[in-house]
Amino acid sequence: MAYCRQEGKDRIIFVTKEDHETPSNAELVADDPNDPYEEHGLILPNGDINWNCPCLGGMASGPCGEQFKAAFSCFHYSKEDVKGSDCVGQFRAMQECMQRYPDLYPQEEGEEEEEEEERPADPSQEAAASEASAAKEAAASS
Repeated sequence: MAYCRQEGKDRIIFVTKEDHETPSNAELVADDPNDPYEEHGLILPNGDINWNCPCLGGMASGPCGEQFKAAFSCFHYSKEDVKGSDCVGQFRAMQECMQRYPDLYPQEEGEEEEEEEERPADPSQEAAASEASAAKEAAASS
């Protein structure tokens, strides 16, 4: 014999083996694509960004959430040939914000070291490197 009892906010339903053998008469309701509480991916059906998507790892909230949203939106909606090339300012603002909160946004191991290795030690080396790459490009296009 099936019965039901309430425990606080929970309702506990006990059923018999016979109850399980009877086919269900429950009606399934189709998902509403405009339901803001429905689970969606990164892009909502209307083309907007789903800031609640777990795939963003919570980046849209927190002290740099607005900077993240600005940079990500700019990239997503960018029409430039090199997608996002018009978003450098927004990404720079986001990076500067994240650097103010190193406990919340730790840098990956080796990021700082790689940046230092890529930078020449003095400006004369930088100029020489630029000239060398320009010469290679000119030779390649000739």
